[in-house]
Amino acid sequence: MNLSSCTVCPRRCGVNRLAGEAGYCGVAGEDVYLARAALHFYEEPCISGQRGSGAVFFSGCSLRCVYCQNREIARMKTGMPVSVQRLSDIFLEMQERGAHNLNLVTPTHYSPQILEALDRAKARGFGLPVVYNCGGYESVRTLQALRGAVDVYLTDFKYMDPVIAGRFSGAPDYPEVAKEALREMVSQRPALVYDRDGLLKSGVVVRHLLLPGHVKQSKAVIRYVYGTYGDAVLLSIMNQFTPVYRQERFPELNRKVTKREYERLVRFALEEGVSNALVQEGETQKESFIPAFDYEGVEPQA
Repeated sequence: MNLSSCTVCPRRCGVNRLAGEAGYCGVAGEDVYLARAALHFYEEPCISGQRGSGAVFFSGCSLRCVYCQNREIARMKTGMPVSVQRLSDIFLEMQERGAHNLNLVTPTHYSPQILEALDRAKARGFGLPVVYNCGGYESVRTLQALRGAVDVYLTDFKYMDPVIAGRFSGAPDYPEVAKEALREMVSQRPALVYDRDGLLKSGVVVRHLLLPGHVKQSKAVIRYVYGTYGDAVLLSIMNQFTPVYRQERFPELNRKVTKREYERLVRFALEEGVSNALVQEGETQKESFIPAFDYEGVEPQA
């Protein structure tokens, strides 16, 4: 993972980030850009628990999802630069605040700095499980470098159709990349391990967000993931799509997922034999689930 000719993500831009060049992710330089570092309670119950997950939100992204709820940080409109040392301090502060785990949100393009920060934090007593919370568009080589440092992979699997992946996320190679990435994740963490309180300590959680009008696409994802890995991974089937931005090019995304659409997908999963899965109940399609990217926890405490 050489930042002087960056191939950290599957885009393989080859830019010299150390010389100030920005690749597809929008990030240049040695610093890490953060938007928030705080206890977070809106992940899966086995991640958030009672005290919250120690979520560190990174700015920049190697995908361009047109429906992204975190667009302001994904497109680098928000982000405060911090050094590797400060990032290490933040990891320890999450532990001091009682977080169940360290939750690295959209961390891919900062993997080299994260590994260094984790080493520094561990030398000072850091011991939380590390959750790698990503979009599923990952380089196998980068994941291999993370082996042993990541305890839980919390990954999206967005698409099985390259045309839809290209239209909505600018990544027609997403299906094949995600398959290879998930294979590597499961090879590293092949079993789901929980503590006595039901919190996940090791394993792979595969999230899939149902998009409006795309039940067929979602069925294909569930069929692949469950057909390939069975109960070795925890499926999280999500209905929380929220049309935060008005879509001109993709008008089909200007509505929420209907109750009927989601019920059809859950019923399909049951018919396929899925038993180890999380489903969402009640009202989850709210902007209130999107955290405020106000730099909480990023600056050193006075």
